[in-house]
Amino acid sequence: MFHKVKLSFWQILNMNVGFFGIQYSFGLQQSAVNPIYDFLGASPDEIPLLNLAGPVTGLLVQPLIGALSDKTWSPRFGRRKPYFLIGALMCSLALIAFPYSSSLWMAAGLLWILDAGNNTAMEPYRAFIADKLDEEQQPLGFQMQSFFTGFGQTLANLSLFIFPMIFIGKTGSLPTWVYASFFLGAVCSIGSVLWSIKTTKEIPPTPEELAKMRAEKRSVLQPLIEIFSAIGSMPKIMWHLALVYLFQWYALFCYWQNSSKSIALSVWNATPKSNPEAYEEAVSWTGLVNGWYNIVTFLVAFILVGYAKKYSAKTVHMVCLILAAAGFIAFPHIEDKNLLFFAITGFGIGWASMMGIPYLMVVADIPKERYGVYMGIINMMIVIPMIIQNLSFGYILKNFLDNDPRQAITFAGVLLLISAVITLFMKAKKATDHKIVASHH
Repeated sequence: MFHKVKLSFWQILNMNVGFFGIQYSFGLQQSAVNPIYDFLGASPDEIPLLNLAGPVTGLLVQPLIGALSDKTWSPRFGRRKPYFLIGALMCSLALIAFPYSSSLWMAAGLLWILDAGNNTAMEPYRAFIADKLDEEQQPLGFQMQSFFTGFGQTLANLSLFIFPMIFIGKTGSLPTWVYASFFLGAVCSIGSVLWSIKTTKEIPPTPEELAKMRAEKRSVLQPLIEIFSAIGSMPKIMWHLALVYLFQWYALFCYWQNSSKSIALSVWNATPKSNPEAYEEAVSWTGLVNGWYNIVTFLVAFILVGYAKKYSAKTVHMVCLILAAAGFIAFPHIEDKNLLFFAITGFGIGWASMMGIPYLMVVADIPKERYGVYMGIINMMIVIPMIIQNLSFGYILKNFLDNDPRQAITFAGVLLLISAVITLFMKAKKATDHKIVASHH
C-alpha cells in the first residue's frame, strides 16, 4: 500500500513545471490569437464565434480525458502523465503551424487543435495534485499551479510587447514577431511537460484498485456514462461552485474581449477605425497591463496558501473576488495609462485565487477514485459560462451597454461582486471547512 509521502517544496515545484508551458500557450491564445484574426481580416462580430474553439473543446475534452485518466494505469508511463505528453505534443505542433495560417479558417482550425491539446494536458494536472499530495500539502500544490499560471502568462504577454521590437518586418501575411512568440511557446510547452514527467513518479494504484480497473467493461461510451453518473452524484458544494463560476467566468470573458478597446477609449480616445495607430499603442499597453496582473498572480499565489489555512478557502476566495471587482469597476474611468496598473492589481489577486483556491474548497468532498472526472466537470463549469458569454454578450453589449467596451468592463465588475456574495454561502461537507490545520513543528 502506497501512502502519500510528504514532498519537499522543490518536488512540488518540479511536478508543476509542466503547467508553465501549458499556461504559456494559453497566454498566447488569450493575447495573440485575436490580433492574428484581425491581421487576417476578421470583422469584429466574427471574433466571438472564432473564439468558441476554447470553451467547446474544454467542454468536450476535459471531462473525457479526466474520466479516461481515472481508469488508466501503465507501469511505465503512469496514470496522468501519458495525457500530459500527448496534449503537449499537440500544442507544440499547433503552435509551430499557427503563424503559417494563410486564411482565417486555417487559423480557426489550428486554434481548435491547440485548444484540444491544451485541455488534454491541463485536465489531468489538477487530478495529479489531488493524487500525489495529502490534505495539508494540497493548498501548496494548487497554488503552485496558480503561480505557474501567472508566470507562464506573464512571459507570453511580455513576448508580445518585447518581440515586436526585436523581430521587425513581416513574414508572409503576419508580422515576424508572431512567429517568434509561437515558436518559443512550442518549445516551452513540450520542454516543461517533459521536465515534470522525468522528475515526478506517480503513486501506483493498489492491487484492489488495479483489479477493479481491469474488471470494468471498456467501451467507447464508458467515459460519457462515467461523466453523466458523476454529475448525477455530484457533491452539493460543487453545484454551489458552478453558480459562483457562472458569474465569475462570464465576467472574465467580458474583460478579456474588451480590455484593449476600453483602454483605447479611456486613455487614447481612439477606436480601431478612428485612429489605428493609437489603437495599436493601446493593444501593446494592454499587453503590459495584462502582463502585470499575471505578475501579481505569481507574487501573491503562495501568500494565499497561508490565508486559506488560517481563515478558510471560501473566505479567501470571496475577498479576492471583491478586490477584482473593485479593480474592474474603476478600470474604465482611468484616463492616465499608468494608473491602470493599480486597478488591475485587484484582478491579479483575484486571478491568483481563481486558479487554485476553488479546487481546495471542493477537493475534500470528492471521492479519490473520481478526481480526474470531477476536475474535468469543474472545467465544464468554467467553459459553459464562456459559451453562454460568447453567444449572449454581443446582444447585451449592443442593446443595454450602448456598444461601449468601457461599460462592458463595469458590467464584469458587477458580476464579480455577485459571485463574491454567492461564495459567502458555500458550505464544505467536512466540518473543518478546509481550515487546514498547520502542523506545529
